[in-house]
Amino acid sequence: MYEAYWQLQSRPFENCADAAFYYPSEVHQGALLKLRYAVENRRGAALLAGAAGVGKTLLVGALGRQLGEAYAPKAHIVFPQMSPGELLNYLAAELGALSSPTAVVRIDESIRRLQQFLAENTEQGKHAVVAIDEAQMLLETEALETLRLLLNFESNGQPVLTLLLSGQPELLPALERLPGLEARLGVKCLLRPFTLDETCSYVNHRMKAAGASREIFTNEALQTLFHLTGGNPRRINRLCDLALLIGYAEEQVRINAPHIESVCNELVTVTPE
Repeated sequence: MYEAYWQLQSRPFENCADAAFYYPSEVHQGALLKLRYAVENRRGAALLAGAAGVGKTLLVGALGRQLGEAYAPKAHIVFPQMSPGELLNYLAAELGALSSPTAVVRIDESIRRLQQFLAENTEQGKHAVVAIDEAQMLLETEALETLRLLLNFESNGQPVLTLLLSGQPELLPALERLPGLEARLGVKCLLRPFTLDETCSYVNHRMKAAGASREIFTNEALQTLFHLTGGNPRRINRLCDLALLIGYAEEQVRINAPHIESVCNELVTVTPE
């Protein structure tokens, strides 16, 4: 809607997995390096924790793009709130262990087919990767214990898959109560929000990736943006997107600090009277 007005090729603050918009902050790059280590060294599991909106899903996507062809198949489960049996069946279908992606089989059959498929996959020189978003949901269904049992599948003493658990910080103390799974974690990563400097760099990076050829957000606007969002990337995206929209409607030349404050007060922090 506002792209032509700001002379952009695309909307810069969409929550998308486009590699061009990935911002390599220090904390994200550090976590990415740890996760690559876990997968490439055939560790059984890894943990990526962080508050909502700090970029966990984008980081998992970046990891998938960086891994070579030997790390396959890859399954990314974004809604894991299923019973253990349903989760096993879904996982078997996603990895390709079932003859039909819509097939529904018993738990014991899902396990048997997964074990056979993963063993054959390893014999072909490949290593499967399973990423689960919102993994804290697994605590409600006891599916974490079921997934831990899958890590017992090994070949030459090494796991035949790496399980990447991505979720809210409450996963950390929860896993401490599951020593069997916690011991399998090759790495633990905790994502934090951006600093002020990272917030400024993030916005500028996104704007350039969208085709901006001039400064649109002033330095004062970026400082205000950081204080209003706490450096949370998802909140930054929402507020910047709205600021560009309202700026277009009001025919602004640039986005300044008062404009950011106004948009936040009127459109983001709306409360009933």
